[in-house]
Amino acid sequence: MHVCVYACVWAGGSLSSPELLDTRAARPFSFSFNTSDYRILLMDQDQGRLYLGSREYLVALDMHNVNKEPLIIHWPASDKRKGECRMTGKGGQGECANFVRMIEPWNRTHLYTCGTGAYQPICTFINRGWKAEVKGSISYLCIFRLVPGFLESGKGKCSYDPFQENIAALINGNLYAGVHVDFMGTDPALFRTMGGRTAVRTEQYDSRWLNEPVFIQIQQIPDSAERNDDKLYFFFREKSLDAGGGSSPSVLARVGRVCLDDEGGQKSLVNRWTSFLKARLICSVIGEDGVETSFDELRDVFIQPTQDERNPVIYALFTTAGSVFKGSAVCVYSMADIRNVFNGPFSHKHGHNYQWTVYTGKIPYPRPGTCPGGTFTPGIRTSKDFSDEAVNFMRAHPLMYHPVYPIHRRPLVVRTGVDYRFTALVVDQVDAVDGRYEVLFLGTDRGTVQKVIVLPKDPSTMEELTLEEVEVFRTHAAVKTMKISSKRQQLYVSSEAGLTQVSLHRCGVYGRACSDCCLARDPYCAWDGESCSAFTPATKRRSRRQDVKHGDPLRQCRGFNAKGLETVQFGVEGSSTFLECQSRSPQATVKWLYQRGGRRKLNRDREYLKTPQGILLKSLSQSDAGLYHCLSTENNFKHTVARVALRILDRDIVVALTSPDDDPMTSNSPPNGRGGQHDAQQPKHLPTLPLTDTTSQPEIKLIHQYCQSYWEQLGLKQQKPKRTSRRHTESQETQGR
Repeated sequence: MHVCVYACVWAGGSLSSPELLDTRAARPFSFSFNTSDYRILLMDQDQGRLYLGSREYLVALDMHNVNKEPLIIHWPASDKRKGECRMTGKGGQGECANFVRMIEPWNRTHLYTCGTGAYQPICTFINRGWKAEVKGSISYLCIFRLVPGFLESGKGKCSYDPFQENIAALINGNLYAGVHVDFMGTDPALFRTMGGRTAVRTEQYDSRWLNEPVFIQIQQIPDSAERNDDKLYFFFREKSLDAGGGSSPSVLARVGRVCLDDEGGQKSLVNRWTSFLKARLICSVIGEDGVETSFDELRDVFIQPTQDERNPVIYALFTTAGSVFKGSAVCVYSMADIRNVFNGPFSHKHGHNYQWTVYTGKIPYPRPGTCPGGTFTPGIRTSKDFSDEAVNFMRAHPLMYHPVYPIHRRPLVVRTGVDYRFTALVVDQVDAVDGRYEVLFLGTDRGTVQKVIVLPKDPSTMEELTLEEVEVFRTHAAVKTMKISSKRQQLYVSSEAGLTQVSLHRCGVYGRACSDCCLARDPYCAWDGESCSAFTPATKRRSRRQDVKHGDPLRQCRGFNAKGLETVQFGVEGSSTFLECQSRSPQATVKWLYQRGGRRKLNRDREYLKTPQGILLKSLSQSDAGLYHCLSTENNFKHTVARVALRILDRDIVVALTSPDDDPMTSNSPPNGRGGQHDAQQPKHLPTLPLTDTTSQPEIKLIHQYCQSYWEQLGLKQQKPKRTSRRHTESQETQGR
């Protein structure tokens, strides 16, 4: 079934999901149909299409606006197959359905897709593109439909169980997939099918090759200018063979590789990879107490292209194993370090304790892991020509001895002691006035996305800043997949229940002051002379102010620093009042100064409660009247965020004002029938104050000012926009304690 729908746009926006919607910087996909488990499986930048797979549906979305003409295909498993699935004892968690798990580009007009097929994987082609229609004038209709009459087995291409992850890459007509090949999910493999070549896979039921793996990412990365050296790199985590052996981790993160043109062996490893190798990925941090925390559960991998296609940057997202201690980290690896490990010594179990040691014996020729016809084997035409000695060595020694360490041997981002874990990762390279910066977008299991930048603090250390954290879904759900489009400045985030399109920047939340914009240190934003707005390197304007590296407003904002707004606030003797002041940056420290005659710091002996939103003064007296200054300090830059003139009203006079009076001659009504500040039930009329000798004329004017300002506040309360501010990891941790 093919449906082409025009959908209304629901714009969205900031910290919480409703606040994010208010900023009009996000669009939740608003088309509702009976499905779940949304996954972004393909992003086509050229055609501007985002392809989703879910339970029994395929969806194509416009990358500019996900609610503009979504194209939807209903692709369910047959009723007969669903019944057979339930007969096997499956279906208790809704597994007996067709969960779409793979969409790969076949050519410009077709896609290849596979689904679980209610525990019987199926694959087919999708016709996509545009069709010209002539009715008076030429118009173009969007096409998105399954190729009729074509359906083939998805075994070796897609897993049976929707809860078992699989990865796939379609390269030159050959499909390379990391899948579980059988109904029971006990036979994991890296498989090559299609393309008219013999199917090749990893060794079956050999835990030295794969031991209960969870596949994460797969991508072709050339090793040299010689195309015969091209390799397929894949990332996964697996159960350790030494699990339960004391301090050994139960789960290990791995990077593996095979040669694209591997045809298997002639006598041994027939139809099996003869170039399969794997190595461990290390991501750990040593705390201040000297204890090392290891992050072993690989969750996501983002491969950032560079100008050299042979050397992309590998960003890997890890979490700690187990459920007691929650921790997450991002480590970055270079392809040079990965290749060095694969060119290093092999691992070998030896000795009476059968421990892993370095293999010190003779390495056969060609070296295991090299590709036939490549730089080092120009005379070998195919892997079937490899010597039996080389093939047998490879079968017994797929693991490298040395692990791969991250750049600088430490994580780029670390989260420990928090109540959430990271689940997904994408990275953007952003050009700013003072250089190029990496901005990480990290999805969490509580349905938020953190925007993080890592800056050099000094030659040996880095400084991590969380620029903001946004809730991207209307209902709480863990982030499943994310894709980023630097070209369109958009982030696409999916969960079990839906998808949201989010702008990469919301510069307006940093305020209308140059100093706040500069202190934000967001490479997407700069001060343009009037406001904090999106920055583009092509914009050549002298008034653009940006300092990502240092965040120094003293240097950048001369002549643009605005003074804090002064407001008048009233309090009543003996009651409490709250003075509001909230810094836009959690890195800032806030202090209050009290001015009455001269300026001095707020007396710490005074009874008050300090909160992140301001201070609460209790049991007011006339001595509390004066001007209160809220000062923010960040990066040695001090500026006044707010000035509050507090005026104290005599309690007896306010009581007299707010007490009911039966004399109609001494009563009048406030505007809109609204009265004083402190009564739970407001009287219909407020008595006028008799001008006695005990009441001075200035105090009468204060009373009227107080009432007038209060009425105005009540009238504007419903129109007041929600305050938005940045949310940083540090402030969250402080509030959580």
